[in-house]
Amino acid sequence: MQTYAPTTLAAPRDFWILRYTSGLEDGSLVICERSLTQATGGPSGPNAPNFVRAEVLPSGYLIRPCEGGGSMIHIVDHVDLDAWSVPEVLRPLYESPKILAQKMTIAALRHIRQIAHESSGEMPYGGGRQPAVLRTFSQRLSRGFNDAVNGFLDDGWSLMSSDRAEDVTIAINSSPNKLAGSHVNPSQMFTAIGGGVLCAKASMLLQNVPPALLVRFLREHRSEWADPGVDAYSAAALRASPYAVPGLRASGFMGSQVILPLAHTLEHEEFLEVIRLEGHSLCHDEVVLSRDMYLLQLCSGVDENAAGACAQLVFAPIDESFADDAPLLPSGFRVIPLDAKTDAPSATRTLDLASTLEVGPGGTRAPSDASSTSNTRSVLTIAFQFSYENHLRESVAAMARQYVRTVVASVQRVAMAIAPSRPGGQLEMKNPPGSPEAHTLARWIGRSYRFHTGAELLCTESQSADASLKALWQHSDSIMCCSLKAAPVFTFANQAGLDMLETTLIALQDISLEKILDDDGRKALCSEFPKIMQQ
Repeated sequence: MQTYAPTTLAAPRDFWILRYTSGLEDGSLVICERSLTQATGGPSGPNAPNFVRAEVLPSGYLIRPCEGGGSMIHIVDHVDLDAWSVPEVLRPLYESPKILAQKMTIAALRHIRQIAHESSGEMPYGGGRQPAVLRTFSQRLSRGFNDAVNGFLDDGWSLMSSDRAEDVTIAINSSPNKLAGSHVNPSQMFTAIGGGVLCAKASMLLQNVPPALLVRFLREHRSEWADPGVDAYSAAALRASPYAVPGLRASGFMGSQVILPLAHTLEHEEFLEVIRLEGHSLCHDEVVLSRDMYLLQLCSGVDENAAGACAQLVFAPIDESFADDAPLLPSGFRVIPLDAKTDAPSATRTLDLASTLEVGPGGTRAPSDASSTSNTRSVLTIAFQFSYENHLRESVAAMARQYVRTVVASVQRVAMAIAPSRPGGQLEMKNPPGSPEAHTLARWIGRSYRFHTGAELLCTESQSADASLKALWQHSDSIMCCSLKAAPVFTFANQAGLDMLETTLIALQDISLEKILDDDGRKALCSEFPKIMQQ
């Protein structure tokens, strides 16, 4: 048995299992599972490339008949997912009973109950489609997104070569059945030129952002992160031929988003909907962008308060006909909460983010308050899929890489905006170093801002140096100082700036422009900076 990895940061797991099923005298059905290993007296099975072998300890199902009809099911899930083989920050995903319960046990119970209610005719459904058809759409969206995140070699995926370490991974799949599935003629999707599917994906850590809140915002405010030109390209790929590789030239703009509900599960923890993006154009030749576009969208976990529950938004372009066998190419977001951080030194070594290590008075590092309710972390995984024709593959890859980077930046901005404000008890830990240089810098920044804009940046009742520095440090806007010499260096950032850069005051000077911008970006900054200063 092979299972998907939830993020791009660790390998998927596989199991070599013995399953035993038996009917009991009282009419019950029992299903037992256990991994075959040399320790249990059986063969351990061949290892699959790119998979980590995990172990199922005695697990299974007991289904007992109830008087008067119906049945009762008991589920036991007990697995060893080899947590030591994943990065330390991700280990909660592989050793937390709460997350295992949400991913496997409760998910199985909900699935069984959903089918039971559908077969009894109790479930309402929309769009003129039977519940089983809508459930198949949901499963195809979920499986297609998982397939994109994992990119199994057996399914035809391969990584595009890269000359340097990339923050965005690009994988391609030219298997003819990848896009449409075996039930659709591939010639509908690709011309005689040949083509395939390209996936751009990335994972990142978020601080103090509730997964349900972030996914709800992404669902309701698509225009905050989506590019209508890229949506138009994805929609056009469903027609005879894509119109072009989208770029900055797209003059269309996104109209309103209309959500049309299709179906939801019994407890409303997951719902399926059609999204109509109303297209507009600013000139007559932008015909594609002026057409309405449609997405089939699956959203889950937005009302989930249970521990270990993840939130997910997955969507795929569809055409107006919305046939039952319509090809789907899912993209989307998954946000998985991690267990709260501890004060253990190992945790601070692994994850040197803004909230992990703070600079205490006198410039020494101090661990953050792990008991804070807002001191939570989650891992966000983003994957976007695009079809391409062979002669456009490099152009589509460049577009996809840049688009995912843009989406990541938008999500980071949104996450900073919706993160709950820190409780007052933490402010003591967040005091900046009170050196004379820091006091002088705060005073200079305040005076310069007042001189150039006529407005006050640091509003404090007290005129003391400490008050100015504290106002600068706790300002809600990100304030950063950078010396633009031959090799520009960041010299200072306030707390919001450190949070945005996901670093600490001590590590700030190790961040160079080379790590943030490419050559063109650095040249553009250095040429524009004098104009910005003049303005």
